[in-house]
Amino acid sequence: SWQKTLSSEQISRSELHSHPTMAAIGNRGTVTEASGFDAAADAQKLRGAMKGAGTDEAAIIDALVHRTIAQRQRIKEAYKQTVGKELADELSSELSGNFKAVVLGLLMLPPVYDAYELKSAMKGAGTEEACLIDILASRTNAEINAINAIYKKEYGKTLEDAVSGDTSGMFKRVLVSLLTAGRDEGDKVDDAQAVQDAKDIYEAGEARWGTDEVKFLTVLCVRNRKHLLK
Repeated sequence: SWQKTLSSEQISRSELHSHPTMAAIGNRGTVTEASGFDAAADAQKLRGAMKGAGTDEAAIIDALVHRTIAQRQRIKEAYKQTVGKELADELSSELSGNFKAVVLGLLMLPPVYDAYELKSAMKGAGTEEACLIDILASRTNAEINAINAIYKKEYGKTLEDAVSGDTSGMFKRVLVSLLTAGRDEGDKVDDAQAVQDAKDIYEAGEARWGTDEVKFLTVLCVRNRKHLLK
């Protein structure tokens, strides 16, 4: 199951959703564990922020923004135990607009959020191609596998089917290839192979009339990142 794919170590290791810009600084998040953390106290603070007339947005921000992903999961559990309701449902009914979207996003585990964003990107007329690229081209194999499992569980169809139905041509083929989570994740660079790959890509594209797309797929969707940089 996708739950087994995500360990607590993975959550604490990468507190922000993985992006190429984060990878450049060692994939370290900027949110650190709150000292003196008390999940039950935070749950009560959130309950108080939504109790009665009006909503105390500042209290919600204070209780969620300065907590790590792992700590926010504990707050969700504490809220359900003490109040008997899902925190996300309560916040959803109290908030609106972009503030609501951000707060609900903070409560999601990274692959759950990714699956949600992918679903949103393919919802209705048109497709947000940039969102599909941003997520599918930057996640690890384990993260892609988790996203695939969550998408099927939450939305009742495979992510591959969704992507295939919303995209076309080589763009679709690249995304489907990335969804197989088959990228080499080692750090070995074969200099001779790198030279050959560069030559193959040149001859498959710029040097010929038309393009041999398979060569691009073979190199760009399968080789490890250090190899691609070389």
